[in-house]
Parts: sequence; C-alpha cells; structure tokens
Amino acid sequence: MAVYDVAYLQELPVLKSIPTEHLEWLLKTSEIRELAPGQALFTKGQPTDYMHLVLEGQINISLEQNGTYKYFVSVKKGEITGLLPYSRLRTAAGQGIALVPTTVLSLHRRYFTELEHVSPELVQELVGIMTDRVRDFTRSQQQNEKLMALGKLSAGLAHELNNPAAAMVRSSAELLRIHHSVPEKFKRIMSMHVTPDQVDAVNDILFRKIDAGLQSNLTLLERNSLEDEITDWLEEQEVEDGFLLAETFAESGVNLTDLEEIKAILAGNNLSEVLDWIANTLNTERLICDIQASAKRISALVNAVKTYSHMDRGQDKEKTDLHSGIKSTLTMLNHKLKEKNIQVEQDFGKDLPLVNGYVGELNQVWTNLIDNAIDALEPGGKLRLATRVEGDNLKVTVQDNGSGIPAEALNRIFEPFYTTKPVGKGTGLGLDIVNKIMLHHDAAIKVQSQPGNTVFELCFPIV
Repeated sequence: MAVYDVAYLQELPVLKSIPTEHLEWLLKTSEIRELAPGQALFTKGQPTDYMHLVLEGQINISLEQNGTYKYFVSVKKGEITGLLPYSRLRTAAGQGIALVPTTVLSLHRRYFTELEHVSPELVQELVGIMTDRVRDFTRSQQQNEKLMALGKLSAGLAHELNNPAAAMVRSSAELLRIHHSVPEKFKRIMSMHVTPDQVDAVNDILFRKIDAGLQSNLTLLERNSLEDEITDWLEEQEVEDGFLLAETFAESGVNLTDLEEIKAILAGNNLSEVLDWIANTLNTERLICDIQASAKRISALVNAVKTYSHMDRGQDKEKTDLHSGIKSTLTMLNHKLKEKNIQVEQDFGKDLPLVNGYVGELNQVWTNLIDNAIDALEPGGKLRLATRVEGDNLKVTVQDNGSGIPAEALNRIFEPFYTTKPVGKGTGLGLDIVNKIMLHHDAAIKVQSQPGNTVFELCFPIV
C-alpha cells in the first residue's frame, strides 16, 4: 500500500513546484478517503465543499441529460476535481464515481482562506486549473448545444424528406403498374374504328381537364356523390370496370356532362375502350404530377439546407439577406412547427438593405430564438417574425404568445449555463451563443417578456 507523504505528493506534476512546507500543511489539513469501485465521491446536487486531489485510481464524472447520466470526463492520478479557490460552484452539476479502487486527498473549503496565506504558489496553480476547466467545460457544452440543435434539425429534416420520398415511391410503383397494362390497352385501341375528327374532339376534352390541373374543386361529400352518379351512368352504358373508372373521373374533375359529350362524339361506339384509355391517361398524368411535386419539395429542402449550412461559400463577412436565412431556418424547423400546429406570421419589410455578416453564425441566431419560441408555445400558438428599417439599423423581431420568461430570469438569460428549461432539455448556452454572435456583428439584442407576449428585438447596423 502506498504511503501518501510529501515525497509522494512531489512526484505529482500538479504539485512539483510547490514548496515542501506547503505540502506538509496540505497533508495535515486535508483528509484522505478510500473509495471502492462504483462508490460515489459526490452526487448531483450535493453541496460542493471539497477540493479533491486523486492520489490513486480514477473518478469518472457524468452529467445528467434527458434523465440519464452521460460520461463527461475522467479524473486520474495527480488530477484535481471538485471545488477550487475563487470558484462560485455551490452544488455538484453531475456525479463522480470511482472506476477502480481510488484514493483522494480532500481539502474542505473552510481552509481556502488559510491556503491563500500559506501557499500562494499552490493557489496560483489551482486558479490555472480552474481556468482550463471552465474553458474545457464551456467548449464541451457548446459542442453539446450544437449537437442537440443538429439532432433536432436532422430529425425534422428526415421527417420532411420522408413524406415526399414516400410519395414518390408510391406514385412510381403505381405508374409502373399502369405502364405494364399499356400493351393490352394498346391492342384494344388498335382494333377500334374511330375517325381523326373523333380523336381530336376526345383529346380536346381530355387536355381541357389536364390543363385545369386535374382538380374537381368539390368537397369530399360532393365528390363521393359524383362518383356514385358516374358509376351508375357507366353501368347503364355497360362500360367494363365502371366503378374503377368512376373514382379516377371524379378525382380528375370529369363530370356527367363530359361523359355525355364523349358518348355523343363516339356515337355510342367503342365507349368502353375510349373511357378506359382516358382514365389511364388521367392517372398517368396525375402520378407524374405527384412525382414532380415531390421531387420539387425534396429539391427545395436540399436548397434550404445549403442556404442554412452556408455550404460552398466562404467564412468571411459578406453582404447578407437576412430574410433568406430566416426562411431556410423555418424550413429546417418546419417539422416542430407542424407538430405543435404553430401559426407563423412573416411580416417582412420590402427592399430591405443587406447586412454585413457571417451567414452561418446568423443562422445559429435564428435557430436558437425560433426553437426557444417553439418550446415556449402551446399547441396552436403563434410565432411572429418581422423585419423593418429603423434609422441606421435593420431590426428583426421574434415574438411569441407562449408562457413567457419569469421576471427574475430576464436579467440572466444571456448568462452561460443559465437555463429555465427542465433538466436535460437545454444546456443554458443557446442564448449565450446568440449574444456572442450579436456582439461579433456589432449588433444589439434585447428582450421583453410577460405571459402571452415575449419579444426579442435584434438591431443590426446598416453599413
């Protein structure tokens, strides 16, 4: 078993330059604790009263996120955790568990004042450790914040892409089925005896419906009623599979008047074959339009991602259209907006000047503010986004009628790690990031809030 004396402490890099008499004071004033594997050195919420120096073994520190503890960092032999001089830490933010048999030297906070007089050298070393720890923790939490935001955006984007992609798969499968039936229908068409004038007249009716957009403009009840009427009419004309054709005709805006006109053009001959061909053409047209609309939707989403992520562009400041970034962010968060049925009002000024800025950073601003508003809103709530010129500034307003920010929190919401969200729902860095980005743009942000009306106002200088 190791002997934890001054000589042992001097072998640790963190204490190498500390005078012997100071280490003797540290040993005399501190207590040595032995931890078994799995035993907690501290738990979340526990008062932080000790500085801990690991003499042997390893402590794994985990932070709570979404109700579960996730590994954050390991503290090994010669490393320090817990409270440090001048730190404002009051309670443990996570838990520290011994991975293996571990020995720690623990100094209570009541000796910190004496430590400043006994060993300024050790205090200086500890302040350096605290500075590094804050920097590393901040960097880690900022990365976590970005990953959380990315997770939300990717989940929403996957949902948005899935709908048009699934529609394309369904439509293409149906189109293939129709295509496979073309040879048989072509055989029936070739056996018909129709004049060129009859073909032209039927085509006029067909393309009139296609040019109208294949819309029936009827309510569901009215369309069902029309479908029944068409089915009865087709049965009277002894048209094969009339009930299948009736659904296509009703959906495409073909009515009884059109059918009677076609019957008259054909003089009652080949009616079944011609109507089957018309229905086949209408279905093909509808499926192609569906595939085209789905492809356009996917293309629009991809373009929104490119605009949002600032792909294929430099990282320098450039003249930027704020509306473009806000709209692409709305597209990225559309899934969350639809999930809560949130109404979005866009009151954008016309012909606004461009702002000199970093597009990627500005998109982080819109994401954090809009995402926070969505979280604060009840289902069916309202989000208002407005832009206008005021003097030498371009003002952007993000307003929601959600629960509001507590009065006691208003002065702290831009502080790092301060959050009003439940544990695991936020890191407390979102608005801190927003504030830093605004400062980076020589811009200002202020907030007013009460239940039912929270307003963030952002002012960008026009240059």
